[in-house]
Amino acid sequence: MPAVSAHVARTLAAHVDHVFGLMGNGNAWFLDALDHDTDVVFTAVRHEAGGVVAADAYFRASSRLAAATATYGAGFTNTLTALAEAVQAEVPLVLVVGDQPTAGRRAWDVDQIALASAVGARTYTVGRTDAAATVVLAIEHALARRQPVVLALPYDVAALEAGEVPAAPALRHPIPLIPTTTYATGVIAELARALGHARRPFLLAGRGAWLAGASEPLGELAAATGAITAGTALGRGVFPEARYDLGVTGGFGTESAMALVREADVAVVFGASLNQFTMRFGELFAPRTRVFQVDVSPAATHPHVGGFVRGDAAVVARALVDELASLDAAPSGWRESIDLEPLRVYPTPDRADGLADDGRLDPRAVAQRVAELLPEDRVVVSDGGHFIGWANMYWPVASPDRMVMVGTAYQSIGLGFPSVAGAAAALPDATVVLTTGDGGGLMALADLETAVRTAGGRGLAVVWNDAAYGAEVHLYGRKGLAQAPMRIPEVDFAALAAAVGAEGVVVRELADLDRLGTWAGEASDRRRFLLLDCRISPTVMAPYQHEIIRVNA
Repeated sequence: MPAVSAHVARTLAAHVDHVFGLMGNGNAWFLDALDHDTDVVFTAVRHEAGGVVAADAYFRASSRLAAATATYGAGFTNTLTALAEAVQAEVPLVLVVGDQPTAGRRAWDVDQIALASAVGARTYTVGRTDAAATVVLAIEHALARRQPVVLALPYDVAALEAGEVPAAPALRHPIPLIPTTTYATGVIAELARALGHARRPFLLAGRGAWLAGASEPLGELAAATGAITAGTALGRGVFPEARYDLGVTGGFGTESAMALVREADVAVVFGASLNQFTMRFGELFAPRTRVFQVDVSPAATHPHVGGFVRGDAAVVARALVDELASLDAAPSGWRESIDLEPLRVYPTPDRADGLADDGRLDPRAVAQRVAELLPEDRVVVSDGGHFIGWANMYWPVASPDRMVMVGTAYQSIGLGFPSVAGAAAALPDATVVLTTGDGGGLMALADLETAVRTAGGRGLAVVWNDAAYGAEVHLYGRKGLAQAPMRIPEVDFAALAAAVGAEGVVVRELADLDRLGTWAGEASDRRRFLLLDCRISPTVMAPYQHEIIRVNA
């Protein structure tokens, strides 16, 4: 007779096709059932946090649910940083973990439900008679709330016989949030009138707009209003007409583009939380700009918002297009009156040889050259750290699912290498490009092997190796704090990559990047994972860091 673990595995397999994780005592029965009873693809990682990170990246790159798994105790506690990141980023996933027996806690057990709750994740514990139903409840919770959930398997329950596995029911998928109240429809009408009379309308979209499938109606709205558009760091590429798009807002945007945003008289934000970085710490919009927000959150998320509509971004965008048509409103003509191309150009290096004054590479020169050589069909996955500005500024992507930033929501580093596994599984035909620092790279080193194994010749890592924790050097070193703890002995990442089967290249001058060009021209099945160990100068500061320093001052 099938055991409880088989009920969990088979029911999960009806709704998930990838599981990432690490085997231990607490999940051994589950992984056995997954292997024998389902067609789910299991990808082994080398650190438990990596399983959650990979499942997180999988969803961000595909909008499809994935699962992670770890054992109880130390295996579970190793997942907590990655679990907190998924909570903060509102990424649904299911973490299947072993747990203490129903008879009571053993000497090595901890209160896993309390720990999960502390980082914002709900736990569902399966029993002998309700395992399949509990799995469905957990999945529906994750999808409806856009949150990770923990599915706990008590150690003394996992192998118990539980009868035949019931047919997995269809999920009750979340339906779009449609604003139907008199107040909401009134705000939509007011917003349409504001856009209809605006001379300089601006539309901003975040990841929520992408998840809502709002690209097409937002494009229609931009055309109907003549608006200039832009995306957040996680919403870049939502608008289909790139000619009238400024790229990324906030600290990753150019000064010229952000100056133009401040000229807007009406700004409408779709599916973006308006965090401090998107808002340039309150300086994105001018005081005279009327700011509206459309989001599924219960209320406006920034004090500068003067009008709020709670609703699905695609639904509200279509309603605004219809309302503007009923008003017989004409496009403003603002976007056609300005040549936006020069406004999207980022700063160039100070020297033609690409070096900084200390003789190490200027990261801007590296970023520009890498952008010229990268394959167009790419997904960029990013660790956290000072270097995050370079990819966001210089490496444009086709759509929000092609820029995966695991770690930024929780302000974490060290989640980069396992992100490659999730993105590679989600987009099996794309080139996966990791951008990471030496500090975060060392922290995630256990899953360098995972990245190389899972992405193979489709994978590429750019390590910004400045022998330092760059953000701390720029923020606190400049204040006179002791820099010894901020410095890292220079590490040969190229050699580390070679040790696990990749090709490693030390990049000390721009000509060393030519290997990326030849690599990109080779067939993916004939090449190895490529790691570029870029020895950059710690003296060149990313523009967004200047904003952080200004605010902290």
